[in-house]
Amino acid sequence: MKHPKLLLLLLLAVCCCQPSLAQTNRKIEELKSQRGQLQEQIKQSESLLLSTNKDVKSQLGDLALINSQLEERRKFIKAIESEMAALDADILRQEKQLKQLQADLKQKQDKYAQSVRYLRKSRSIEDKLMFVFSAENFNQMYRRLRYVTEYADYQRLQGNQLKEKQAQVEAKRKELLAAREEKTQLLAQREEERSRIETKEKQQRALVNQLQKRQRNLQAELKKQRQQSQRLNAQIDKLIEQEIAAAKRRAAEEERKRKAVAQKAADSKNKGETQSEASAKNQGKDVPMMAEYTGNRQLSGVFEKNKGRLPMPITGSYAIVSRFGQYAVAGLKNVKLDNKGIDIKGQKGAQARSIFDGEVSAVFQFGGYTNVLVRHGSYISVYCNLSSASVKLGQKLKTHDSIGTVATDASGNTILHFQLRKETTKLNPEQWLGR
Repeated sequence: MKHPKLLLLLLLAVCCCQPSLAQTNRKIEELKSQRGQLQEQIKQSESLLLSTNKDVKSQLGDLALINSQLEERRKFIKAIESEMAALDADILRQEKQLKQLQADLKQKQDKYAQSVRYLRKSRSIEDKLMFVFSAENFNQMYRRLRYVTEYADYQRLQGNQLKEKQAQVEAKRKELLAAREEKTQLLAQREEERSRIETKEKQQRALVNQLQKRQRNLQAELKKQRQQSQRLNAQIDKLIEQEIAAAKRRAAEEERKRKAVAQKAADSKNKGETQSEASAKNQGKDVPMMAEYTGNRQLSGVFEKNKGRLPMPITGSYAIVSRFGQYAVAGLKNVKLDNKGIDIKGQKGAQARSIFDGEVSAVFQFGGYTNVLVRHGSYISVYCNLSSASVKLGQKLKTHDSIGTVATDASGNTILHFQLRKETTKLNPEQWLGR
């Protein structure tokens, strides 16, 4: 080999490019997957109908749904643009690779043409034999014979390499065309989404105008909703405090029993009784209590590991129409909401379902609706606004188990109010749920 260092450098360059190529392709695939998930969520959200009623409560619900749908579509456009940016980078990389391949192909074509021209000069067998036998001695004749043989092999190799390089160039051209076509499709999809957003924004503005004309009724309805929310949260806080207090009492009782067992073992040892005998006498008396609390700690740890992957607490199509925390209502001036959880609109007949393994710690009535608390170790999930519950106090639940039917109000809205706590700390459910 005449240029071993050059070959080594080329091999190193190819090896270095492979991880980058794989990383780019993986990123594009991840972005495609995210876009697909958002597209499915938009499809589900669009299946939810606006209310036919014209009262303020119904219009507020419709505005919340439209705002949610707009937010989903804006996220979708951002996902499209992120994918387009990744494709642009990929197209640039492929254009550079194609240019390099074309340069390599040109070089191989020139070399092959040179070898063909040489063979034309000494095409016949007689010419080759004349070249071999005109040697001055045997060693020179052997070298010439070897040269003729190796040159023929070299020519065949050059021809094969030329074919391979041509195939690589053609494959890269097709790959580049496919990437450009995909980008064109994404551009068209983005424009379609922008058009749909404009239609939604018109609906939003029409609703806002109607609500602004009914300012007095609007403020009265918002005040009513805030008061109901405050009373509901006070009830939830009270039940959670009671549950925490009961858990502390159980923990204190466990510790008392543990110390009593240890003291009894020490007393038995002092009386000449072996530790193994003392353990045998007390075996099974306090294990269930210890197992219960160990299980709770383990359950909390597993729950934390599933952050961002927990299932939605409602079955069927849904849309999140009210977010966690304090925020202004899009389109309405001086209207702010403070939500301790999230509100999820679903289809009529939708079921509330457990987001994780746990135990029902409370079932209570409020405002004519049923509400359920489920403990998952130190975490508590809260399901409100149910027309009926299919669980009872102390019942063990598995992930996805039905908790009850979400109520549908007179306006046709089926909305689950969902909260997540770690003891008394209020958490943002959207950070824990997978979508």
